Amino acid sequence: MKNLIRMISADGQLSIMAVDSTNIVAKMHSIHSTSKVCSAALGRLLTAASLMGSTLKSKDDSLTVKINGGGPCGTVLAVSDSSGNVRGYIGDSKIKLPLNKKGKLDVRGAVGTDGSLTVIKDLGLKEPYVGQVPIVSGEIAEDITSYYAVSEQTPTVCALGVLVDPDTENIICSGGFLLQLLPFADDSVIDAVEKDLENVKPVTTMLFDKMTPEDICRAVLPSFQLEVLDEAQVAYRCTCSKDRVVKALIATGKDGLSEMAEDEVTEVVCNFCNKKYHFTRDEILALMK
Repeated sequence: MKNLIRMISADGQLSIMAVDSTNIVAKMHSIHSTSKVCSAALGRLLTAASLMGSTLKSKDDSLTVKINGGGPCGTVLAVSDSSGNVRGYIGDSKIKLPLNKKGKLDVRGAVGTDGSLTVIKDLGLKEPYVGQVPIVSGEIAEDITSYYAVSEQTPTVCALGVLVDPDTENIICSGGFLLQLLPFADDSVIDAVEKDLENVKPVTTMLFDKMTPEDICRAVLPSFQLEVLDEAQVAYRCTCSKDRVVKALIATGKDGLSEMAEDEVTEVVCNFCNKKYHFTRDEILALMK
């Protein structure tokens, strides 16, 4: 079954997409051994990036979402391809924080609020598109909503959630939805959306109740007739390879390579999947040429 869906209202005035990112966040947790609060922070950002990336037009386009609020977890980063497949990392994946006043994982406390959320779209042009907004909450969903309002002037509602087992720290479920008003949506549509949203359950509650992404979209907007645009199966997918690592090493320049050549073996570890690449001194010397 596909785990990401994009839908549009029959009158063409709004769109909504939803993803069940449980498999993505579980894979991320297994790679990075994230603590509960870090699973929630990076899991939410991966979920948002998957939804946002799925809207890109060309198969070679990519989208990067980065948030750095000065919190103890450091930079949180997620990268998506145009199909919605994602990869990501978090500065310190092991931090632990007490629950917040609502008894929830303190993502705001981990991320911090003194900084910005940055979206970079590589659309195959000479320069990538870069949009940046100040962090408004550190909870990530509200920051994504702010980005669309400020940088793309698109009225948006974003909801993200990660449910973590408090004992095992395994991922129970994860997902999110992104609702956007299209140009020229009239006031009656806005009123209907606001009324529908008053009764929306948390994303993780809907996923825990075995609702599909399509079920979620229809539950969020019961007043609207929704039509399916497309569906996809998305996953945590790293694109690293030895060739890419070689290019990165060459980009460090001769001085950097010369320093590496002082060691018998140079180890390079991918930030996204923790795969290790090894280069002998002779291989480094060959790259210098």
